[in-house]
Amino acid sequence: MPFWKRIGFAIVFVVPALMPLAAWLGARSGHPGLFAWFPLFFLFVLLPLADQAVGHDPGNPAPADEATLAADRWFRLLTLLAVPVQYAVLAWSLRHWAQAGFGLAGGIGWLLSLGVVGGVLAINVAHELIHKDTRLERVAGGLLLASVGYHGFKVEHLRGHHVQVATPEDASSARFGQSLWRFLPRALLHNTRNAWRLEAERLRRRGLRGWHWRNELLGWSALWVALAGIAFAVLGMPGLLAFVVQGLVAACALEIINYVEHYGLSRRRLADGRYERTTHLHSWNADFALTNLLLFHLQRHSDHHAHASRRYQVLRHHPDSPQLPGGYAAMFVLALFPPLWFRVIHPRLQRWQAGEGAAS
Repeated sequence: MPFWKRIGFAIVFVVPALMPLAAWLGARSGHPGLFAWFPLFFLFVLLPLADQAVGHDPGNPAPADEATLAADRWFRLLTLLAVPVQYAVLAWSLRHWAQAGFGLAGGIGWLLSLGVVGGVLAINVAHELIHKDTRLERVAGGLLLASVGYHGFKVEHLRGHHVQVATPEDASSARFGQSLWRFLPRALLHNTRNAWRLEAERLRRRGLRGWHWRNELLGWSALWVALAGIAFAVLGMPGLLAFVVQGLVAACALEIINYVEHYGLSRRRLADGRYERTTHLHSWNADFALTNLLLFHLQRHSDHHAHASRRYQVLRHHPDSPQLPGGYAAMFVLALFPPLWFRVIHPRLQRWQAGEGAAS
């Protein structure tokens, strides 16, 4: 792996730094409410422009190097470091929100910014960690998810989404023609409910009640309640509401990315009633270098679904997967406007399905 790429994955920590940077810019300019929106401007305007300027990274690690790269502790350290950074930026940002006097518009911008930062630093990094086979990484993933109150993802993503992806049974796989605004409420509600159902089923197979203390969602929920209680004790009802809202925004950000990753793709049903095996052809892919560094190669989502336990540093780009025309930051914004999304994605999807290549 080139040295620039090895070091470049640390760019993820630019994202939490956007919150104190926004506060500093607001204080220096005398317009804290305006600069409360700066993290969103950075992530959804400046980042897509930078993605286009930096360009693509279709390179894959040499097969002979994969084992060494996968065992390299540097890459694991970066993901584990996200836990203290997320909790620190969350605590600082909530306190700053309560004290800064943003006004209504600025306060909304600050909480939206904080939620999107949590979507990147908490949920995206947790997504990497919960797939791993070490207890430390799985616990770290749970800690990150609890900080935004979407800890059901730890169960539903592994035992629900990865099993049912690209089928009508999966609420995180958007159907062709389904707008984001129809997709999003169903994804949030179904995936939360399904996580509890899946965990209860796991316990029943062991002869235990669904509400047994070994239900891991009870533990993560208790942690979330404790965090909410701390927010209330320190900052009062406004702090509690802010804590809940930032988590909801983070969860919405995740499901919007799910919408982008799987829109319109489906697995064939076989004669025996089962679906064909999930491959790299059942997720949208993007090879934009900058956003892939920022998101720990999440945009190599096609390979992730084909090899779910593969560590982010050795995920592979597949040119024959359906290819997005932009990085996730640009696609996130596009998905918010269904007519524009359909106009851009439908022709690309149809060309890919016809065998002409998604990048044509």
